[in-house]
Amino acid sequence: MYLGNQPALSYTSFAKQDFTTSATTSYTLDNPVANENEIALFINFVRQEPTTAYTASGTSLTLTSATSASDDMYCVFLGKAVQTVNPPNGSVGTAQIADLAVTSGKLASGVLSTNTPAFRVGLSSAQTIANSSHTIIIFNSEQFDSDNAYDTSTGRFTVPSGKAGKYYFNAMFRFQSTSVTNLAIKFLKNGTDVVNMQHYDTGQYPSINASLFIDLAVGDYITVTAFQGSGANRDLTGNVAYTNFSGFKVIG
Repeated sequence: MYLGNQPALSYTSFAKQDFTTSATTSYTLDNPVANENEIALFINFVRQEPTTAYTASGTSLTLTSATSASDDMYCVFLGKAVQTVNPPNGSVGTAQIADLAVTSGKLASGVLSTNTPAFRVGLSSAQTIANSSHTIIIFNSEQFDSDNAYDTSTGRFTVPSGKAGKYYFNAMFRFQSTSVTNLAIKFLKNGTDVVNMQHYDTGQYPSINASLFIDLAVGDYITVTAFQGSGANRDLTGNVAYTNFSGFKVIG
């Protein structure tokens, strides 16, 4: 039973003093003691016997034999416990932490994985696709690109250093014509097909989309191609809402 506020839980550790040794038998303690039994004295990591090897009173410590400058000496104050409401460093394990008690705000930056690199790019002006030719689409307008991994001059997304892993991509395009048939969209990894989707459409402004889930190494690059077999050159719609390419690294 307590009167007033209940004391906070405390943790105890013993005060320690390190000495700079020399050829002497007399030293000064940081904390006063009643006698030598209130400290544990160690010389060269060997515990000394109270009364026989040393005596102590107040802040005076007297050795039976003189030390040398090369000796290592320290004492632990057995009668002086230092209390704190904080547990000692390295003393808390997972068993002491309640489930769901730690929030992301308490974690150091970079501890949690993120879905980056992440990007979304689009085509802001028309690009001509030759008849019966798989042509790399140069998405020239970036909405965002977290790691500057997409190149608007080559149409390539390249995996940056330290960012190898599994990635998800999505791409789509639309032709600005009513007479385009035999559409195809490809994802290429390092110039080699990994997805090839075909679509036959005779409707107005035919379009197609595709997605890709793939494991990539640093330096691997992904491009998207468009194909049409209408018998003549046709333009892709220059509008990021209809012609775009996006992707991100998957956590895990």
